[in-house]
Order: sequence, then structure tokens, then C-alpha cells
Amino acid sequence: MNGATIEVLYFAQVAEHLGTRRETQALDAPISAGAWLDALAARCPALGPVNRLKLAINQEHAGRQDTIRPGDEVAVFEPVTGG
Repeated sequence: MNGATIEVLYFAQVAEHLGTRRETQALDAPISAGAWLDALAARCPALGPVNRLKLAINQEHAGRQDTIRPGDEVAVFEPVTGG
């Protein structure tokens, strides 16, 4: 890695499927959250349709159109329901 990285946090079944709760990933240039999620799904097809997953970038909810930049913290989690 050349120093341009992001910290990624995985929660619940996302972490179980990936076998880790946290990792550092190389990221040389900004990327859309949607493209990043698509790459995650290609890496781990067991995650199922990634459109259902939620993201937070630097502890703020984010959508597929938002941008992930080197130095960001990205959290990936499943939607939560209650009742």
C-alpha cells in the first residue's frame, strides 16, 4: 500500500460473511459508494444484493451516490428493523 487507504468496519452478518470486523483497504482515488459496494459484492457474493446494505462514511449515513475518499472511515451494515 502506498499510504492512500480507507478504514472499513463491518457489522453483523456482513462481518460474518467477510470473516473480519475491520480492515484497511488501499484507495488511491475517490470512488462512488455504489461502485465500492459493487466491488465488495464481487469479492463476497454471499452478501447478496448489495442494494440492501447500508453505508456510513465518517460516521454519517451515505447513499450509493456519495463519494468515498482516501482517509475515510466506511462502515457497512444491514438494515435494521424493529417493531
